[in-house]
Amino acid sequence: MKLLARLGLIAGILVSAFTFSASAQQPDPDNQLTVTTDKGSFVIQLRPDLAPHHVEQIKKLAAEGFYNGVVFHRVIDGFMAQTGDPTGTGTGGSQLPDLQAEFSNETFDRGTVGMARAQDPNSANSQFFIMLADGDFLDGQYTVVGDVVSGMEIVDQIKKGDEAQNGSVADPDKMLSVTVGNAS
Repeated sequence: MKLLARLGLIAGILVSAFTFSASAQQPDPDNQLTVTTDKGSFVIQLRPDLAPHHVEQIKKLAAEGFYNGVVFHRVIDGFMAQTGDPTGTGTGGSQLPDLQAEFSNETFDRGTVGMARAQDPNSANSQFFIMLADGDFLDGQYTVVGDVVSGMEIVDQIKKGDEAQNGSVADPDKMLSVTVGNAS
């Protein structure tokens, strides 16, 4: 009887742990960004369970209209598409303070959204990137803030940059609007 009780307790703990982990992946309209481009829209499910401060900053910037009209300034085919710099150069950010890294054990798979930063791990501000392919070499080095949950085919259509210029894009595509909440 004691053995069955212990096995039941262990099973209950495992189920609770699985449920907690799985619940982090459930749709949450309060933590979704809808990004509209001239090619269509895609939705990013933000992950406050992984990076609460980064998600809060992205949502604040989106609600203020900061991202509207911002270009995808660096896009490397088979790697990622980067945006979030109002100057379009990769060196700009918002007036909000830079954020402390919130690294996690999440992997950078196709569709993962991460925060761009300078060499200092605590320098993320407004720029983010969307993985176009798996990139486990980034794991544990950049903050994961979400995942594209619909419209990845739109992300794939974003104009690619020049590989010789580190993905710099001439006449880049832009985010026409970025709204908090699922608009679909």
